[in-house]
Amino acid sequence: MRRYSDKQALTTLSEINVTPLLDLAFVLLIIFMITTPLLENSMDLIVPTSEAAEGAVDPSKVLTVSIDKNDVIKLDKEEITFAQLEDKLAALRAADAQTAVVVRPHRDLPVQRFISVMDVIARAGITKVGVMTRPEGT
Repeated sequence: MRRYSDKQALTTLSEINVTPLLDLAFVLLIIFMITTPLLENSMDLIVPTSEAAEGAVDPSKVLTVSIDKNDVIKLDKEEITFAQLEDKLAALRAADAQTAVVVRPHRDLPVQRFISVMDVIARAGITKVGVMTRPEGT
């Protein structure tokens, strides 16, 4: 007669093998570490709408205020002083209420100087203001 051992052929597993679980956790950790810095630079904006919004600005009415790193201010390629800027902008605003301004600051310009020019534009009564930038690395 054949003797059977006390062990049965089919036994239940009483412990969970955590090695595959840890492998999965580390792979997910690495994936998130790689993709998170890429997501920080993007911004998904849904711009609000308005029925009272005006149309696009006429490009012929856009003035360009350029500020050099040496505090040289140019209004449409005409070099002017900081004191003359407010007078010229106020005169242009009085002539045409739809005047818009684009500010082109130099990259190394101190922020306080840029804010001073923005204050002058606000005091002149111009509400359509933009800041010209360029993509990094160009």
